[in-house]
Amino acid sequence: MARGSLQIHAKSRELPAGGGPFQLHNLTVGIFLVDQNHHRLAVGTDITSCIPLRAGEGWILPARASGICEFDETLSYLTLEFPDDLLRETGWDQPDFTPLVGGLDPLLVQMVKNAVATTETSDSLYRQTMSISAAAHLTHVLSPRHVPAISIDDRRLRKAIAYIHDNLMGELSLHAMASEAAMSRYHFVRAFGKALGKSPLQYVIEQRMERAKLLLRTTNTSVAGVAFSVGYEDPSRFGRHFRRHTGLAPGAFRRAH
Repeated sequence: MARGSLQIHAKSRELPAGGGPFQLHNLTVGIFLVDQNHHRLAVGTDITSCIPLRAGEGWILPARASGICEFDETLSYLTLEFPDDLLRETGWDQPDFTPLVGGLDPLLVQMVKNAVATTETSDSLYRQTMSISAAAHLTHVLSPRHVPAISIDDRRLRKAIAYIHDNLMGELSLHAMASEAAMSRYHFVRAFGKALGKSPLQYVIEQRMERAKLLLRTTNTSVAGVAFSVGYEDPSRFGRHFRRHTGLAPGAFRRAH
C-alpha cells in the first residue's frame, strides 16, 4: 500500500517464537491469527505481564509506544498503522490513550483483515476510502464516549465487552453477558456500571446505534438490512431507537452524511 500520510499501512507478519523489544512509529492495531496462551507484554516498561490472546484478539497501541512482546510459539498476525495526519483528519485529538489489549471491536478487526487482503489489488480510490472509513471507526472506538479504557488487568469485563461486540447482531441477555464475565448478574451490573458509567442495556443500545451509523454512512445496505445487522428484527423499533439516539430517522441520517 502506498505510504501516503493520509493512508493506512496494512501488513501481514509471521515471527518465530521469541519476540523482544518493539518501538512503534504510528498508532497501530494488531490482530493475532493464532492463539498465544503464553503471550507476555509490557508497554512503557520492561516488566512484562502474561496476557493470553486468542486468534482474532489483539491490541491497539498509541504512536511512539515502546515495550516488550514475547511469545512461545510461532506468531502470525496482522497490523494496521494509522498515520497522525489521517487520524487528525477524522477528528482524533487524543494521541495518548491507555493501550487496549484483548478482545477488540469486531468491525475494526474485519477492517484490518480487509485492508491486508486488498493491499496489492485495490485501486487508489478504494484504498483512500477504506483508509478514511477505518480511521473514522478507530476514532469512534477510542473515543471516551465509546468504551472508557479498561485496564489490562480487568479481563472479566473486557471479555464481556468483547462478547457484546461479537453479538450485536443477535440476542443479548444479561445472563449471557454476566456468564462471560464469570460474575452473578447482580455483581456484573454493579461492576459494569462502575467501570463504564452506564448499564449493560444502555451500552448495548449505544453500540448498536453507533454500528448502525457507521453502516449507514459507509454502505448501501437498506435500512431494514442495517436494522437486522445490529440486532433488530423490527425495523420500526430500530427506527425509534435510532431517532432517539441521533435526532434523525435512519434515512435522513444517511442523506445528511
